[in-house]
Amino acid sequence: MRRTVPKRGAEKITLYMRTYYSLLRTTDAVQIRTLEETYLAMDSSLHPLAGALELDMSALVYSSLRLPQCIFGVRQVILGQSQEVFRQHGYPEIESWEAVNAPARRRPMFYDGQDQLAVYIASISDIDDIVPLLTAFQIEWNKVHDLIRQRSGMRERLDACFESGQLSAATCLEVREVLHLSDDDWQRLQVIWGDRLSEFLAAIAARRKRMSVTLVAGSYVEYLRATQKWWNRVSNRAPFDLGERPIYFVSSNTHSLVNMLTCFAQQHEDRLTDYLVSKADAELQEEAERIRRRKVPSNWSNLLYYVLKKYLQAPEGRDLVAIRDAYEVERGVVRIPSQHTFDLEVQLIDLSLLQRDSLDPRLIDNLPIERLKETNAIILNIDYPLGFAAYHLLSRIAVNVGELRGAYILGKAATLNGRIGDVLIPNVVYDEHSSNTYLFNNVFSASDVVPFLVYGDVLDNQRALAVRGTFLQNRVYMESFLRLGYTDVEMESGPYLSALYEFIRPRRTPEDEIINLYPVPFEIGILNYASDTPMSKGRNLGEHNLSYYGMDPTYATTVAILRRILTLETLGREGGDLPGEGRDLKGRAPRRREAWQGEQE
Repeated sequence: MRRTVPKRGAEKITLYMRTYYSLLRTTDAVQIRTLEETYLAMDSSLHPLAGALELDMSALVYSSLRLPQCIFGVRQVILGQSQEVFRQHGYPEIESWEAVNAPARRRPMFYDGQDQLAVYIASISDIDDIVPLLTAFQIEWNKVHDLIRQRSGMRERLDACFESGQLSAATCLEVREVLHLSDDDWQRLQVIWGDRLSEFLAAIAARRKRMSVTLVAGSYVEYLRATQKWWNRVSNRAPFDLGERPIYFVSSNTHSLVNMLTCFAQQHEDRLTDYLVSKADAELQEEAERIRRRKVPSNWSNLLYYVLKKYLQAPEGRDLVAIRDAYEVERGVVRIPSQHTFDLEVQLIDLSLLQRDSLDPRLIDNLPIERLKETNAIILNIDYPLGFAAYHLLSRIAVNVGELRGAYILGKAATLNGRIGDVLIPNVVYDEHSSNTYLFNNVFSASDVVPFLVYGDVLDNQRALAVRGTFLQNRVYMESFLRLGYTDVEMESGPYLSALYEFIRPRRTPEDEIINLYPVPFEIGILNYASDTPMSKGRNLGEHNLSYYGMDPTYATTVAILRRILTLETLGREGGDLPGEGRDLKGRAPRRREAWQGEQE
């Protein structure tokens, strides 16, 4: 059965994409400036002031966070799927270049120290992400350049600040005046560029940005080869045969599942508390004090988990990494770090080795955890990929594992009608890659998340739109889907469902069809938490790193996933007597915000 989807607003997006894909076929570098006209015509909802003389600070911040800091020196960006591909096209030593990263985007990147940036791409979604990011960044860079050059002598003053190593108070005020920056805008620039802010501004003042991009190989086969290498690494480092063990597949992050299954943070609470008091920012310290005094209903464990992540990245916490790894291995957790194309960690969790006294209390109310000793099932958790890479990864897993008992996806999304921090639970997904509409039984409902969520609301029975890229949307297009009841916008659920279709059907995923996934012999669960509100004028979490307050929906949804898996393995998978199917296994669940407030009154 075929379905017609909204076309309003889509034509200009499609034209922009066709433009850069057609140009990337050339063996020569494609100048970003040749893409700017169709980019501006697209009228991206993430870049509403793209065509204005006024600086679009949100777009500059958003793109800056998803590009490495060396970008202000980069003139050529080279895209490829593997080390062999780069070598075959004249770049034999890219991994001897400096490894660089972006705060809000995970992908392997290498900088030659001069003007070239090599970027590994895992799927076409990386192209749909990188090209608009470079275009947006260049447009806003050149606006800043023009505004600075209009102020007499300002370039020289910025050069002087760069030579001295710091921006003077007078120059800071002048920059803010020329660029019309609010206090908040200026603070965000300082956070992003840190000690290199004076260098960044001096570089912008010195020259207009003229970047180019080269795709050295973009064949589908190369993506498959890169994915196979990823799986070979996982399989070779696994302590057991993955083809012989029942699998619960989870796409989430590298911290929430293992934190709740091992409670390592709680074992080192004193050390983490000392770090919190001495080194953490004032806002986090104030939140910790509010939790201690019961001024807010936040969960103390969530705070410890957040501080642990920060502490392990700090010099004083590095000795704890090896201790953590050994502690986790005793409890059935094996970490397989990322390498090459896929910058995502894999975690293999042997459920039979979990220990009751090391489980977060939110997971074990009324569950006979001792029965886990009898299972041979494992959780295969991956750090969630970007867009269509999800299809490649899950397709490869499907070929190599035996029994799949469940596929659970946890990730960030934009909401068209909710608020930041809300949890969205879809049972319909429209996928832009395949033009398919997927109907499926989402095993989660609001009741699985509500008891563990403090600040947001839970919206189930939603419809999700899996888009090609964050910039590849405009307001008209989004409004068309909103009128059809689509409220949840993200990038991975469609590709994942396309891969799951191939678990049960004798052919590849079709296109432009309504597909019923209710007959699948395994569970499907999708939980998204809102980090952006593209239909509003307000700022979004997508403009900066998700702070401690993002832990609330992260751990509420993690609890739901882990309780589901533990329930299946301790109470059995037969008979339908499970949460969401008639039995309430919440037990002594945490109190909701309303109950807490009533008690305080």
